[in-house]
Parts: sequence; structure tokens; C-alpha cells
Amino acid sequence: MTPADPKPVERVDTDLYLEVIAFSAREARLLDEERYPEWLALFTEDATYWVPGIENRGRHDRSGTYAPERMAYFDDTVADLRHRVDRFTAPTAWAEDPATRHLHVVSNIEVELCEVPDELTVRSVFVNYRGQGSTDSATLYGRRIDRLRRVDGHLRIAARKVILNHATLPAKNINTFF
Repeated sequence: MTPADPKPVERVDTDLYLEVIAFSAREARLLDEERYPEWLALFTEDATYWVPGIENRGRHDRSGTYAPERMAYFDDTVADLRHRVDRFTAPTAWAEDPATRHLHVVSNIEVELCEVPDELTVRSVFVNYRGQGSTDSATLYGRRIDRLRRVDGHLRIAARKVILNHATLPAKNINTFF
């Protein structure tokens, strides 16, 4: 292997890969159906959920398009996610009346073993369509990098990083989960 070659990735077995795909599909369905308590149960108690803001930077700028010390749309813990769910579902959530219609499509799923036992790195791409009322809609695109952890025999999300493909959001708000 030469320095230009990518680091080899240890393959996961087919059963584990299919389990991750089923987990991802179920999570998307829970979000589409606004079954937020069940969705939150897919996270570990120490999970992080980070959606950095994207900056347009030239290729010569080595600081990258996002960084932890710069702006983020969300830099949440599970407690923060619960608070957002509570706001979405409160009777006073005027921004959610009528309710937003969500459609999550998750694809290009890659699964890698981690050095930490019982953890996986899962990379995917997504399309998130959001519609509200009769004319308001937006489509968000991006990539996710998840760290899944097996807890009591079940996969759980221990960390999620969402990289949106938009430097300027094509939506009035970002009242959605990815």
C-alpha cells in the first residue's frame, strides 16, 4: 500500500450491514411519522448531535468549510433534542400548525467497524423534504456520519454529524431532524 492509497476498511458481515440499513430505514420512518419519543429512544444518553454551518471557502483555504469552533445550526445533547421535541409537539408551537410534512430518504450507507468494541461508523447521504400548508416546501440535502453503539443488544446512535450541502439554507426555518 502506498501513501496515496486509502486506508483499508474492515468489512462488516452481511447480517450487520442489513441490520444497520433496517435501523436507518426505521429511524427515517419514525421521523416522517413524527414519532419523536420513539426516535429519541434510538439515542444513547451521552449522544451528541452536531449540524455545523457550512461556509464557502476557496480550495486554498485549509481551514475547511466547517469546524467545531465556528457556527453550528445545532450542537445538541440528548437533553437538547428532548427540549426541541417538546417545543415541536407543544400546543403553542404555532410554527407547526399546520404540521410540517417530512420525507426522509437515506441512502449510500457505508458501515465500518470502530476501534471501540460494539461501535460502528455509519456514513450515509440523505434528502429531507419538508412541506407545510399548501405552498411552503423545502428540500435539504446532506451527509451524515453516525457512530452507532450496541446497547443491550440494540443499535443506538451515540453521535451524529450532519453536513448539509447548503451554505445558504433553502428554507425559512430548520424545524426538522436529519
